[in-house]
Amino acid sequence: MTSDQPSPFTTGLTGPAPEMSVSRDLVKRGLLVLPLLCLVAGVIWGMNGAYSCAFAVALVLLNFLLAALIMAWTAPISLALMMGASLFGYLARLGLIFLAVMVVKDFSWVSLQALGCTIIVTHLGLLFWELKYISASLAFPGLKPGKQESSPIQP
Repeated sequence: MTSDQPSPFTTGLTGPAPEMSVSRDLVKRGLLVLPLLCLVAGVIWGMNGAYSCAFAVALVLLNFLLAALIMAWTAPISLALMMGASLFGYLARLGLIFLAVMVVKDFSWVSLQALGCTIIVTHLGLLFWELKYISASLAFPGLKPGKQESSPIQP
């Protein structure tokens, strides 16, 4: 590597953190579908299913927020740190979900089927839903810009 090229070990990213806006949008959508998910889980597994569903959605939303916080915190420091924190943060977040399930698995209000199904369906469902709103452009990283109101043409 020549001296005029920046090193990923020492170069950080500056500017706004698009991952935070995406994460907030995921949380907003998760809270939007929470009543429907709890209703469906309640119909299938009873009240314990509804309680387990609410707990699972809280775990998923916390997982998304932690992922965004890790990236937003490490990106300004260095790209290598962000990549390492993303990888090991993923493993740590999986461990936290596992730990949370192990802690509550024997509680009387827990339906393990509802908890497991909700964790999987909510993670995948929210990510696929969010794909519709993500900008795949370097000009607008993060969420797609909102529709601009057209103004009348000025002479």
